[in-house]
Amino acid sequence: MKLKRGFTLVEIMVVVAILMTLATLVVSNVLRARHNANEMAVVAACKTIVNACQTFYANTFPHAYPTDLSDLIPPVSDPPYIDNVLAAGTKQGYRFTYAFLDTESFTLNADPVVPGKTGTRRFFANESGVIRANSIGEASAADPAVE
Repeated sequence: MKLKRGFTLVEIMVVVAILMTLATLVVSNVLRARHNANEMAVVAACKTIVNACQTFYANTFPHAYPTDLSDLIPPVSDPPYIDNVLAAGTKQGYRFTYAFLDTESFTLNADPVVPGKTGTRRFFANESGVIRANSIGEASAADPAVE
């Protein structure tokens, strides 16, 4: 009797099924990590914008918040308070919407460009400096603060 060497079709299918399961888990974890990184970067960008607005307010006389994010970069501000990419309104898969309310107040909203892919939560900040988040609908001052 000859000794046959090699794998049977069933054995190969079991190995492929195990590899596919592991690949699915790894890919979903990588995508989730990117999603979380985008959201953490957005919180940092919101803090940067709020700090820049507060510094702009302190350095202008009479005191007033900027009317637009473009007021925080040259030629209006030299040196710039924020980078050009952030002033353009889109960074890390999020769209930033700055609204000048009056000389004493502003609002900032950050919404994912592709909800569910670039981020899930929506963020809100104002002159108070508190960043708030909401997973459903547009974020506002009534939402819980980000920790």
